[in-house]
Amino acid sequence: KQWYQRRVAITAGGSFTDKLMELLVAALSNANLHQSIKPSILSTFGDIAMAIGPAFVKYLPVVVHILQQASSANVDKNDYEMWDYFNELREGIIEAYCGIVQGLKHDDPAQNQLEALRPHLQIIVQLLMGVSEDKDKTESLTTAACGLLGDIVSTYGSSVKHLVQFDGISNLLAQGRRSRSVKTKHTATWASKEMKKINAL
Repeated sequence: KQWYQRRVAITAGGSFTDKLMELLVAALSNANLHQSIKPSILSTFGDIAMAIGPAFVKYLPVVVHILQQASSANVDKNDYEMWDYFNELREGIIEAYCGIVQGLKHDDPAQNQLEALRPHLQIIVQLLMGVSEDKDKTESLTTAACGLLGDIVSTYGSSVKHLVQFDGISNLLAQGRRSRSVKTKHTATWASKEMKKINAL
């Protein structure tokens, strides 16, 4: 019952959500927080966005700022532990963006808040390009990146064609389609089909 009440509170986007967001942002700023927790917190922003829908727009400026800061982290590839963390961090960032894109979308144009994210799409695509160029990325990161690309293209349509017509994006999808992972291959194939739709327009 308690879980259900919290779910209702989050879905309603009320004071409970405000407090939850406040705690998550504060946790990320806590120097004593173990870094392994941060990717999960970032992906939780996406979960909240999907739960409360377009109402998430009130948190968008703060969350996007946090995600962009996290995206700019520099890690020594020779430090394998830190590189594993960096892969997890980028996956958490991408999962957050996936949830935000899906959450801001609404069938009623009056409630749709996707335009609030549009100014940040170029930076998001740059993140995906970085993943594409990384030869040491994990399989799950490739899957997440292809999924986010597909979400952006299917949601914004031909209006983002100029943002995604780059070799890095094509390479990312090709890498995904060549994967031995069924999930990665399926996600990349779906995203590729969405790309073909907008390229045909």
